[in-house]
Amino acid sequence: MKKILLCFSLIVCIPFFSQVKVAQAKAAQAKTLNQREEVQQFIHEMVSEHGMDKNYLNKVFKQTEIRQDIIDLMNRPAEKVKPWYDYKKIFLTDSRTTKGVNFWQENKEALAYAKQIYGVPEEYIVAIIGVETFYGRITGRHRVIDALATLAFDYPKRAKFFRSELKHYLILTQEEKVDPLSLKGSYAGAMGLGQFMPSSYRNYAVNFDGEGQKDIWTNPTDAIGSVAHYFKRHGWVRDGLVIKAAVAKGRPKETNRKLKAKTSLAEFAERGISLKNTNLDPQTKAALVVLEEQSGPTYWLGFNNFYVISRYNHSAMYSMAVHLLAQDLRRAYLLKNDDKR
Repeated sequence: MKKILLCFSLIVCIPFFSQVKVAQAKAAQAKTLNQREEVQQFIHEMVSEHGMDKNYLNKVFKQTEIRQDIIDLMNRPAEKVKPWYDYKKIFLTDSRTTKGVNFWQENKEALAYAKQIYGVPEEYIVAIIGVETFYGRITGRHRVIDALATLAFDYPKRAKFFRSELKHYLILTQEEKVDPLSLKGSYAGAMGLGQFMPSSYRNYAVNFDGEGQKDIWTNPTDAIGSVAHYFKRHGWVRDGLVIKAAVAKGRPKETNRKLKAKTSLAEFAERGISLKNTNLDPQTKAALVVLEEQSGPTYWLGFNNFYVISRYNHSAMYSMAVHLLAQDLRRAYLLKNDDKR
């Protein structure tokens, strides 16, 4: 009899507890974001550390939404779920090259000036904008405030980073006199043609045409100057090496995750990794990059400027996609302009 009662209790209790959990979840969702304790703590920090108005912040967060779809997207970025031979197909297309050449042609003066000032070749600036937003066609459909708040308060593994970005965002919208509820961007809160995070905007965006605000959303000239400035500030070397194909004996054990060029070509040679047809100084520093093709792994040695590209996105696949698109763009641009002569 006791066993029967116990079973009956479990049958009754399990649905009951499930109902309680559902009710609790619905109650939490019913709260506006500014009613949450951790958000109030965040508001207090913004008031005490940055002199922002408490009532203003409460109004902003009352209209901000937590978005589950943003969390889902953060958990499956293409760099983590696709092998290189599939990932590169996203970016290395005839359409992206053709439209990139058109973008280059339309903005050639700004690109040439950015190269002169910052030392970054036109094709790499265009490639970044091409990979990030297809030259401004796909700048993001999510409200930046929703993306940053969702990741700051409901994405624990990167909450610290996104809380910092949320602070930068609220400050920059006040500095630039922009409604924080109005701007849209990526699911991670990146903005504009070059997809700058708020901290990058505040540190590296430039008013490259000298007119008004630093407009990376609708002004290609400002976006071009800002990308070039970002590269320069992260250590881009004018006329420096980017990456070269290598030959490896066996399967090297080094990983390609950090990409910082800190091992000499001489050291790589001792490990059976060498460049094809090169007369570079053996003391030149590089990093091993391994990319998976359908036929097997391919080996590359990335130099300082390849590492700089990776400051935009730490994935080796991302940096290689930018590099290869840049090479395609330069070839196509030169061919198109040669045909016009």
